[in-house]
Amino acid sequence: MLSVMIILLFPMIYAFLIATQTPAQYYQFPPRFLPGSSFFENIHTAWDRINLGRLLFNTCVVAISVAIGKIILSVTAAFAFVYFNFKGKAFFFITILITHMLPLPVRIVPTFELIDQFNWINTFKGLTIPFFASATGVLLFRQLYRTIPPSLADAARIDGAGPLQFFWSIVIPLSKTNMAALFLIEFIYMWNQYLWPLIIANADRTRVVQIGLKQLVDTDAAVDWHIVMAGALIATLPPLILLIIMQRSLIEGMSFYEEK
Repeated sequence: MLSVMIILLFPMIYAFLIATQTPAQYYQFPPRFLPGSSFFENIHTAWDRINLGRLLFNTCVVAISVAIGKIILSVTAAFAFVYFNFKGKAFFFITILITHMLPLPVRIVPTFELIDQFNWINTFKGLTIPFFASATGVLLFRQLYRTIPPSLADAARIDGAGPLQFFWSIVIPLSKTNMAALFLIEFIYMWNQYLWPLIIANADRTRVVQIGLKQLVDTDAAVDWHIVMAGALIATLPPLILLIIMQRSLIEGMSFYEEK
């Protein structure tokens, strides 16, 4: 296990080592697998060169908005599929699952044309709204709600609770662990998005951190890899911190989903 851990962590360890070195140090042969003395200087340079603070803020706004939007739509859709009977219920659910088989590159052209018609290019609406719908989220919460005993809904109905009251007072509290797991998954997914922001967000006010890191590489001169790695390390901190804080909820939510 220790060997596998070292192999998996080696890219991060090597990135950290490069981020602490000067160009003369990381161009040495054989490679220098020791920390340098320029870590804080490299961090400062990366921060200023691409306005990294603004990029991190934009990415946080996009990731949090999409995670919250997906949770809201997934929870309400799953509640409707489990507790309401309507015409075409099975058809609509299957249709939602089919969309899960279509990755972003497959539907990127029609989605871009739609966003362009709405005049959402270079806006946070264009970056976030197309990702609100989630087949994975709907399936996750649908499986959870199907495990809630029907007698609980019957008891709430006898006590005079309507559908919304039952939803807010009973269903939502039972969904907190799964909501936290989905929030973490979607936050990291959106944090790592590159293709869609590259097409939609060309303005400085909407550019995200992944595109900013690419700007550090796009240069006519030799690439300053120590600056690139320093910027990459900063970009990994928000999702890493969130993962450490919410790892218990993620494990519990995913364990429940796998069992069902």
